[in-house]
Amino acid sequence: MRDALLETDDAVLCAQLGRPAREPWEVVARCSHGRPSTILTGPLLGDGAPFPTLYWLTCPWLRAYVDGLESAGVVGEWRARLAAEPELAHQMDLAEAQYRQRRAVAAGGVDPCAAVGIAGQRDSSATKCIHAHVAAALAGIDDPIGTEVIRMIDPMWCPDQLCIALLDPSAGRRA
Repeated sequence: MRDALLETDDAVLCAQLGRPAREPWEVVARCSHGRPSTILTGPLLGDGAPFPTLYWLTCPWLRAYVDGLESAGVVGEWRARLAAEPELAHQMDLAEAQYRQRRAVAAGGVDPCAAVGIAGQRDSSATKCIHAHVAAALAGIDDPIGTEVIRMIDPMWCPDQLCIALLDPSAGRRA
């Protein structure tokens, strides 16, 4: 019955983001409820402007979870780990290369943002946005940061189907 509210991914994304998604986009990962959790946003926006963030985390529950991690200082912890652990830094370099390759493919072969990687970073050890790393991991990039964060989460993300409440606030959130 509440699923009838979810007629299109576009409506869900607009509710999740509080605005229309930047064009062009496509859903690349869904939550356990079948709602979009990550979208691919083209490296060139509809107006032709370059956009370095290929994968965008849309799930409001997951975004709030990651917000809490970032507020707790996890970004600094990851920077320290990347500086201290050569193997982890190597894994991050590989993830960055994979990300850039996918962005070039999405752009038709030439990456308009080739100088930057995940979250628009020039240096793969200069982590600044855990959201971008989680989105990359959900999209299938072997991102060690995003993968570890996902492992920390209960497999049943968003136990209250927050997207439904966003689409219809009178429906309330289920406990």
